[in-house]
Formats: sequence, structure tokens, C-alpha cells
Amino acid sequence: MKATIWHNPACSKSRQALELLEATPGVDVEVVLYLKTPPSAEKLAQLYRDAGMAAREGLRTSGTDATERGLTTADDATVTAAMAADPKLIERPLVETGKGVRLGRPPERIREIL
Repeated sequence: MKATIWHNPACSKSRQALELLEATPGVDVEVVLYLKTPPSAEKLAQLYRDAGMAAREGLRTSGTDATERGLTTADDATVTAAMAADPKLIERPLVETGKGVRLGRPPERIREIL
């Protein structure tokens, strides 16, 4: 099974999720350092749709100006465009497999799609 993780190595939750993926037999892990290679707004929209969540639920508010910019109440298209332009707004880690997408908070949630 292939698993793609949008990863920030400075984040403990993201590191824990990556460790969980790497420790799972049969999982081929693709790591995307999203701060260096941000997903497009279209990819983000697909990820949140597949996770069954609104884009603003995947918005990182801690340590960002998301609230001041009005993103916590904005529509999905506005939020995903802002995230694509400023990837520090993306809450991490996001993990995608053939079984779906999960925001790994807590990291154990990704077991649901393995």
C-alpha cells in the first residue's frame, strides 16, 4: 500500500505519524515536505474532501495569522488558496492512502486508512 504524508520534520505529531507509517509492514511511504513543495489548492481541496472535512478544519491557527486574515470563517476555496500560497497554514500531518485521507492529530488516526 502506498501512503503519502505531507510532512514537517519540525512537528512532533508529523514525526510520530511518519514513524507509525514506516513501522507498518507493507506500507510504501512517500514523504512530501509541504513547506518546500506545497500542494496546489486543487490538491488540498481533494485531500479535505476525501477526509470528509472542511478545509478550515485543516487550517493551522497556532503560530499563524489565519484568524486575523478571516480564514477561520472563510469558504473552502479561499482557505485552500491561502494554504497553497502560504503552506505554514496547513495543519499537519495529512496522510493519504487508497483508503482515504486523515489529518494525523492524533497520529493514531492514520491507522484508520492503513
